[in-house]
Amino acid sequence: MDFSDTTEEAAFRMEARAWLDANATPKAHPNQTWASVLEDKTRDNIVRLCKEFQSRRHADGWACLHWPKEYGGRGCTAIERVIYGQEESRYIVPRGVVEIGQGMAGPILMKYATADQKARYLPPMATGEEIWCQIFSEASAGSDLAGLRMAATKDGDADDADWILDGEKIWTSGAHYSDFGITIARSDGAVAKHKGLTFFFIDMKSPGISIAPIRQISGSSHFNSVRFDNVRVPDAQRLGAVGEGWKVALATLMNERVSVGEAPGPDFEQIFALAQTVELNDRPAIENQMVRSKLAHWYCETAGLKNTRMRSVSALSRGETPGPENSITKLVSATKAQDIARFGADLMDQCAVITDPDLVLGDGRFQQSYMQSPAMRIAGGTDEILRNIIAEHVLKLPSEPRADKGLAFSEIPTGNVAGETGP
Repeated sequence: MDFSDTTEEAAFRMEARAWLDANATPKAHPNQTWASVLEDKTRDNIVRLCKEFQSRRHADGWACLHWPKEYGGRGCTAIERVIYGQEESRYIVPRGVVEIGQGMAGPILMKYATADQKARYLPPMATGEEIWCQIFSEASAGSDLAGLRMAATKDGDADDADWILDGEKIWTSGAHYSDFGITIARSDGAVAKHKGLTFFFIDMKSPGISIAPIRQISGSSHFNSVRFDNVRVPDAQRLGAVGEGWKVALATLMNERVSVGEAPGPDFEQIFALAQTVELNDRPAIENQMVRSKLAHWYCETAGLKNTRMRSVSALSRGETPGPENSITKLVSATKAQDIARFGADLMDQCAVITDPDLVLGDGRFQQSYMQSPAMRIAGGTDEILRNIIAEHVLKLPSEPRADKGLAFSEIPTGNVAGETGP
């Protein structure tokens, strides 16, 4: 690994830092979030501020760095994109609205959409004018996305006939404020589950789409259930061939795992500082042998994650493509974030029930992370899915046995979800 920038990379880093100095506020501490300093946390205000910042970023040439210039990007290298991300992480910037579209929908449109569609949809995605979401998960499929049931039926025999979508999706981030979305549905139940899927992009204002926010334990409502009732989608909005939606979905999921990256949450420095501040058995918690053992473990994990990231950065700097070992970062960091948040709350004892950042140690970040961290072990691939990827594609272990291998989807025994019919 090479931890140093090349001459060109160092110049790009200084250029990015100068722009951020002029357009954003440096963080007071590494884990400070935009949400923690935002007074008006209403949905409309968050969307407005994110769009405004994205518009300014685009106008100055810092939007969608790796995208081609004709679609609103800058045509940067992968390592330059990483460098900008490293620098931006040191500043408070509006986040959480445009990332799904630019990180997942955009690359898929570039690969599968027509030239006219790229020219129509990519530039307003880059400026933040139009927001996109990803509509994949289903309650009946769980972690097995290929087990989805939402039906896509041709309305006629013509090759270019419209499709009718019927079914329900869940855990869709940002559906309630998105203009467009990408989704996948089952177009053929008589073939193996991975073979009968077709991929589309849709207008979220289409007749028949209804969106219901899901109330989370943290008090937020970032996710939604999205119902499709006879939603008509032109065949021109199909991405990839009929029945090859799984191939398109896999490409999207790889982009998602890159976008998710390391799970957010309190880091080693923050739990170390808390252990120095609170008392355990009338002594500073840092003096307790069990506390010190946990801190040592998290310190080692933090160092391992840093070096794993640097392997990927070094590969990008050499013009190479990082492999599936990137799944390690997300798997380890999500568990670490949850463990640190839980332990931090335990150290605060009864004070952990207080979430007001003005009244509690650590600005309430341990409490907030404790509520949110379980979701990070699901988003972008569950722990179990990522372990399978690491085992099969990194360690080259044999694949898990599959009872449904070779069966048509309609022949797979399964329990029905309330209100659904099927095999």
